[in-house]
Amino acid sequence: MSTVTVPRKTSTKFGAVFDFFKKDIVFTASVVLAAVSCFFASPKLEYIDFRVLACLFNIMIVVKAFEELHLLDRLSIGILRRCGTNRGVSLVLILMSFFLSMVFTNDVALLTLVPLAIIIGKKSGIDMMTTVIFQTLAANIGSSLTPMGNPQNLYIYSFYNLKAGQFFSVVGVFAILGLAWLLILNRKISGAKLEVSLEQVVTGDKKRIAVWAVVFLIIILSVFRIVHYGIAFACVVVCALAIDRRLLLKADYRLILTFIGFFIFIGNLSNISYVSEFMKGVVNSSTATYFGSVLLSQIISNVPCAILLSGFTSHWRELLLGVNIGGMGTIIASLASVISYKLYVGENPNEGGKYMARFSLYNVFGVVLFTGLNYLLLQFIK
Repeated sequence: MSTVTVPRKTSTKFGAVFDFFKKDIVFTASVVLAAVSCFFASPKLEYIDFRVLACLFNIMIVVKAFEELHLLDRLSIGILRRCGTNRGVSLVLILMSFFLSMVFTNDVALLTLVPLAIIIGKKSGIDMMTTVIFQTLAANIGSSLTPMGNPQNLYIYSFYNLKAGQFFSVVGVFAILGLAWLLILNRKISGAKLEVSLEQVVTGDKKRIAVWAVVFLIIILSVFRIVHYGIAFACVVVCALAIDRRLLLKADYRLILTFIGFFIFIGNLSNISYVSEFMKGVVNSSTATYFGSVLLSQIISNVPCAILLSGFTSHWRELLLGVNIGGMGTIIASLASVISYKLYVGENPNEGGKYMARFSLYNVFGVVLFTGLNYLLLQFIK
């Protein structure tokens, strides 16, 4: 007697939904927390910071445009052709990760440069694991120097209505010390000669590059409030529709939804009296805000940490510095670190444990070192 198997469409759909939420724990957490908090307080549209969302969207689109035009690839390979040693290549990759992350964000810098390091490793037979870890440190430290370097900076800069001078006075010393530390770490890389053959990268249409360069300048001006963010948003949308409308589909909308979820969660939370009073008591001092933001970043990552604590503290200096230093430490302290891990282990599946051990060694030392040093320096910039 034959049996007929009936496909379980409901189960398949449920599995697909589960996989979608499983891929991004931070996104899932923001949705769950926002939904649960709505049972205790009524959400309001005013909780959502549309300026931050617009700036995030603008940066995502223009970076995708530059990626499509192979602009960063051309720049990277052009510089690497001039390097003669393993240590020299490592230094260039570290410096590029550091400086590019200031403009193109830490995750984009790593998405662009880590694969290049992996390719060099394959072509030369050299172990690039340590270099990739140093690149990750460089991107997380370098991105701290500008408001558009990472999402938490963009949020804090907007939320506290900071001026450029205020912002740079807090993160400047951390970035400079961090760069010096990276240069010292790079001495651990072998100085052996390196011969690598890299294919020439052809960039896209020069007119498109020029248009997007102008748009990017407008976006930067909007971040510093010289141009209204609505104007920058309109420029991005119009240019994308006119040049390549596919770009509008390539923004990280999950990150935008993550921010919306946390905006709603924090807004609702701040309107629950006993929770609000408790949180204000926890971060009621500059010291508590500083160390609390560093520690909490290790658990929930620095972006949601910045959003969460901002609703309960006026100590923006300590929060800004804390979440940036807190990007070091655990692998989830900064989502950019997860990107490097996935890229490297994807090509070297048997080295996941070794990568984590080496990553943790440098990052735990880094977070302890800079938490102590910058706490002392904070006392002089108030």
